[in-house]
Amino acid sequence: MQSIFYDRARDVNHALELARQPGAKYIGGGTNLLDLYKSGIEKPVRLIDVSRLALADIDELPDGGLRIGAMASNTAAANHPLVRQRYRLLSEALLNGASAQLRNMATIGGNLLQRTRCYYFTDPAFPHCNKRDPGSGCDAIDGHNRIHAILGASPHCIATNPSDMSVALVALDAVIHLQGPDGARQLPVAEFHRLPEDRPQDDTVIRPGELITAVELPPTPFSRHAHYLKVRDRASYAFALVSVAAAVDVDGDTIRDLRIVLGGVAHKPWRALGAERRLRGQSLGALTDDVLGKVGADAVAGAQPHAHNAFKVELAQRAVARALRIATGSQATGEMGGMA
Repeated sequence: MQSIFYDRARDVNHALELARQPGAKYIGGGTNLLDLYKSGIEKPVRLIDVSRLALADIDELPDGGLRIGAMASNTAAANHPLVRQRYRLLSEALLNGASAQLRNMATIGGNLLQRTRCYYFTDPAFPHCNKRDPGSGCDAIDGHNRIHAILGASPHCIATNPSDMSVALVALDAVIHLQGPDGARQLPVAEFHRLPEDRPQDDTVIRPGELITAVELPPTPFSRHAHYLKVRDRASYAFALVSVAAAVDVDGDTIRDLRIVLGGVAHKPWRALGAERRLRGQSLGALTDDVLGKVGADAVAGAQPHAHNAFKVELAQRAVARALRIATGSQATGEMGGMA
């Protein structure tokens, strides 16, 4: 059996020092890493426990924003009064993201670092996975690919990002704070996850030895009109087939600005910029079924479904329309209103 060593970091600098050792991995709640370790997918030589670092606080910032420490649990973040009051979209996404038991253990930083979802990746019985063994191929492309990506995939990987929280964070223009061997840096959540291209083994742009220390939420105009919609195979804990974070800034009757971000359809949270452009500056009264249908089509423009997931194209279109109705209180009716 492969030996594994354990160290508990005293502070951030100690964690960074320990991470210089070959085969070192940070561990917080462990809800993803330990599963992958037991399956033989992850093979750390040394685990660096960062769960007790002083990074669990949730603090209001002078400008009205919010800083959430990377070690804050998903439960603590979802139920924090300021998150529920000002960033309801994030609270909804976190509460939809997992069972209560997992939310109690999972951390904000760990949630961001979840490996992409694919049963061909998580089961070593399948021999061809470019994410697990670069250059070996992708069994999902010609296999059972019902849960896989329809947007942004590549000939090397069609896995999807499993995080509900990250979808909401992109819609809220959140920023990640990182500390690494080369110092501190900040990065928009929208730029943290990457598309597979020819390097599907790299889910994010995090650098070797870097540690997520916090997520910062700027003051938002989206507190009143926002909704996170998750469509899944069962009502209990399950990954999203399609999810939508819809956030709308309404000035009187006018849509001044908005964010539409999809989950479950790509290797990263997918911001639907074309759909946003169609609605920006429009009146709420313009949200007819016909317009919402076009917005949904814009959101999945360029989709490339596979043998078993073509249903996701229409599902995503309907989910976008429904999320926008709920976020804005629109009462549009008709064929597009029939989504369960």
